[in-house]
Amino acid sequence: MNLYLAVLLILVALLIAASGVAAVTRGWVLPTNRKPVHRPFLYGWGQLLVAFALCCQVVFGLVISGSGLRQAGTLTGSVLLLAGLVVMMAGHRSGGHRQDGDTH
Repeated sequence: MNLYLAVLLILVALLIAASGVAAVTRGWVLPTNRKPVHRPFLYGWGQLLVAFALCCQVVFGLVISGSGLRQAGTLTGSVLLLAGLVVMMAGHRSGGHRQDGDTH
């Protein structure tokens, strides 16, 4: 069962990485994310970081069985995942739609 889960998660990570490469090289973002993404280059690097973190968690969480190395690897993957999400959020637009001169 662990092998099937690992293969599925690696495929998901590859799809995220492909979208990140498209955003970094071409500035292309998936149609559902085009409106909120302001900086596709930064958003793409965040996607690549998330994909790498997911692969790190799969390798250390499902494949490696040494407990000390397993814990350190999954913790590293979690930190990288959080950093990737922060970088992706930095590529989004800010919340408000205020125009110049609007005081409320």
